[in-house]
Amino acid sequence: MQKLDSQAILSAYQEGRRDFNATDLSQADLFAAHLPQVSLAHCDLTQIHIPYANLSQANFQQAILYGAELSHSELYQAQFKGANLSASKLSRASLRFADLTDADLTGADLQAADLSHANLTGANLQNANLSNCNLDQANFTGAKLTGTNFFRSQNVNFEGAIIDTTTTFPDGHRSPDP
Repeated sequence: MQKLDSQAILSAYQEGRRDFNATDLSQADLFAAHLPQVSLAHCDLTQIHIPYANLSQANFQQAILYGAELSHSELYQAQFKGANLSASKLSRASLRFADLTDADLTGADLQAADLSHANLTGANLQNANLSNCNLDQANFTGAKLTGTNFFRSQNVNFEGAIIDTTTTFPDGHRSPDP
């Protein structure tokens, strides 16, 4: 896996390159980068720092984004199928129409994110913070929501999701024991 630093990816993108698949960008600092339609599938993006970025229609399939900082980023229609986003920070990110099928978001902070129309089928959101989120028409079918916080989130549909007594609902309550 080729290792690239922040300047190398920004320069290559500026020159027209969009495919950075299977690249090591771990711990890169790409604050407020403008990288729409970039392909970072199968990349090591561990602890990447990329808040306030434009990553619309980016491809992160099977990427490792453990501990990544993506807060306030534009991730419209981004592809995260099978990606590892555990312990990542996505607060106030726009993930409208994003595909997070089978993604691992264990312990992720998505506070106040816009996940309207997002596909979270089969995603692992255990102990994630989804408080104050817009979840209009988000699909949680088969998603693991144990310990997940949805306090003050809007338009949540739990149909087909895996919840338990540790899931916090939008009104702040938890389910009683079955």
